[in-house]
Amino acid sequence: MKHQIDLASWNRREHFEFFSRFEEPFFGLVATVDCTRALAEAKRQSIPFFLYYLHRALQAVNQVEALRYRIEEGQVYCYDRIHASATIGRADHTFGFSFIEQHRELADFIPGALAEIAAVQASQGLRLSDTTSRPDVIHFSAIPWARFTGLTHARSFSYPDSCPKISVGQTYTEGAATLMPVAINVHHGLADGYHVGQFLAAFQEQLG
Repeated sequence: MKHQIDLASWNRREHFEFFSRFEEPFFGLVATVDCTRALAEAKRQSIPFFLYYLHRALQAVNQVEALRYRIEEGQVYCYDRIHASATIGRADHTFGFSFIEQHRELADFIPGALAEIAAVQASQGLRLSDTTSRPDVIHFSAIPWARFTGLTHARSFSYPDSCPKISVGQTYTEGAATLMPVAINVHHGLADGYHVGQFLAAFQEQLG
């Protein structure tokens, strides 16, 4: 479900109109999260760490209203629930797009996510579809081969896109802690640094 934002009374109306005129309205940053407890918990439950932190990231996204805003035909809508369109790797080093439904409980999230991953890995090509291209998603990717400190995205400026993009990098140890870089890019007409900070704080809390 979604509801339309009344632009006439919205306190972000001028921000939205200003940044929507940009050729590149997205901005992003890279931060580090502590995933020591999350990694241990995923191992304890024999759950792939990717799915554990994806579930936690989705919980954090859904806590931040600004990350549930989408632009559709010039209007702004707020979705009640946001899912994931994640890139899934294959044995031949290609990837395909997926649609992974958000669930509040991890036990409800895992079966559907595992089934979708299996479907991607048994397929070829990008798997572009109306489902993987839904607006009520975050675009999510994992880059476990690199401990990145910056990240950019391929973008078609002519395509009307307002979905946040979240990527995570290679985990590494620092003292007794296991850390992980997280990149988040958002449409500046819908969200500012404050909202990115809200997401990162919520994600860290979800990871423990």
